[in-house]
Amino acid sequence: MHFFLSIYACRARYSLVVLAVMVSLTGCASRPSAEVLQPAAIQQVESEKVTLLSVTNRNKVKEDGGFGSQWASDLTYERYAFSIPSDRKGSTIIYPSGRPDPRRQFVVTSRDQLTRKSWIDDATRSANFDGTVAVFVHGYNTNYQEALFRAAQMAADAKTLSPPILFSWPSAASVTGYVTDRDAALYSRSELESVLKALAETPKIKRVVLFGHSMGGFLSMEAARQLKLQGRDDVVGKLQIILAAPDIDVDVFRSQLRDIGMLRNPIALLVSKNDRALAVSSILGGERPRVGRIDIDDPLVRSEIKAAHVSVIDISSLSSSDGLGHDRYAALARFGGELVKAEARARSSGDVGVLVFDAAGAAAASPFRLAGQIVGR
Repeated sequence: MHFFLSIYACRARYSLVVLAVMVSLTGCASRPSAEVLQPAAIQQVESEKVTLLSVTNRNKVKEDGGFGSQWASDLTYERYAFSIPSDRKGSTIIYPSGRPDPRRQFVVTSRDQLTRKSWIDDATRSANFDGTVAVFVHGYNTNYQEALFRAAQMAADAKTLSPPILFSWPSAASVTGYVTDRDAALYSRSELESVLKALAETPKIKRVVLFGHSMGGFLSMEAARQLKLQGRDDVVGKLQIILAAPDIDVDVFRSQLRDIGMLRNPIALLVSKNDRALAVSSILGGERPRVGRIDIDDPLVRSEIKAAHVSVIDISSLSSSDGLGHDRYAALARFGGELVKAEARARSSGDVGVLVFDAAGAAAASPFRLAGQIVGR
């Protein structure tokens, strides 16, 4: 008994050490307050303009006009316009402070609260609308403004045809709030499900790309599973699910796949075996492996990938700005064209289902619009 207690104590100490490392890596950067959500008048300079739609089940905070980490009983729909620096470095976001400088900072230039109907209308209003809408679901330890600005960065890099949509669930935005966030994600399944239903039931919308990062990937799969169990094949049939660094237990993922069944558009996984945030998640979960860290060099893993009818793309070569290798997905928008070429080469060589992405080149294409070309077989 003493031996087992000693092992448990060592694991507990190791978990605390790793958690402390995470805190030290993420604690250095200041987090944006809700002030960055307030529209600012800016000087006319060369910059990119992005329109973004958001929907959240977070509580409204009257004092600062933002959203908190409490669970709200209803959804809030909004539209944002951004000015984004044309000369920016990678996926790094510089938040506005003091007098906003659009030459180097991301700046909100307008913000409107919408009704559910007008929000849906906005999603399909673009003159270049091609029938596809993209929904981004953020991960653990993320506040509302961080998720919103990240969605804007990806949209700018990807040159999307229609306004991307952010679904923001009530993350506690705390490194130590892992369990709290998992509960909040589970709580948000029905809200995300209702958003997906509303989009899929809109005649103009032919495909809904559901892009979930980290714990947002877990939430995305749970919402899709819930829709399938309700017999809503009309909605599930329009889904294109992309999971970036998914924080999902491997066996839980297998169970989700069984319940969801074969999709017309196979699920795409963006993984990296040296993702340190998911390593900590694995420890906190009893040292069980996470889907986002699967080793595509393992023959058994490759066999399971093909049998499960999913596509896996190793994005370890992409740069990361969080010190943990957990936000590589954000850089993917710039390299979409290279990914399409690499996937085509993989198909021709017969290695369908697995792809190692080499970020040696650069091309402007969207991970959202790219999805059909990656996994549509």
